[in-house]
Amino acid sequence: MSTQAQKRAEEVIAGWPGESKEAARLVVDAYGDPQESTSERLVWHKVGPWKRVVATRAFHQHDFPAPHVDAVESVIDYRVPPGKVSALTIFDGSVVVERTVGELSARCHDEEANQLALNLVHDIVTGVKTAEQAREYYAKEFLDHRRGKPTPYMDELRVPLQSDTADSDVRLLSDEELEQAQQQGAQQG
Repeated sequence: MSTQAQKRAEEVIAGWPGESKEAARLVVDAYGDPQESTSERLVWHKVGPWKRVVATRAFHQHDFPAPHVDAVESVIDYRVPPGKVSALTIFDGSVVVERTVGELSARCHDEEANQLALNLVHDIVTGVKTAEQAREYYAKEFLDHRRGKPTPYMDELRVPLQSDTADSDVRLLSDEELEQAQQQGAQQG
């Protein structure tokens, strides 16, 4: 990363709280200058395994598996079957499913923790682990990272790349029903 690019990123995060500034610096160190920046967020597109990475000034306290702050969101294209979404919310409240868009993201302190979360989401979706088993594994790998032991789910994103992940849902109202409703509304108005 050039000194000029680093200066621009540093200027944006200069007034951020320490928690979010530290998390943003990790992303800047990994991927350089963001493609988008405002006073509230930095955005990188198509870096590493990610569709998008967003570092935000705002951070949120998260106590799973141990107290930390969430300030970096990592996004991938991924279709989550509607019947699996509840299990994902049980697993980790910082996992976000955007069903219509076909995106899945994790928000934590750093990219490695997001990889861990998304790899475990894939295990839940594919039936390899339950939400409870995924929570237990997350805690184990989190501790293993601190112990200097191998952390395969933190080291790389293991989720197979997907395309055509958007889910526009199922139409319930016909054009005829919409037209009738429009006419009824016009008659009453």
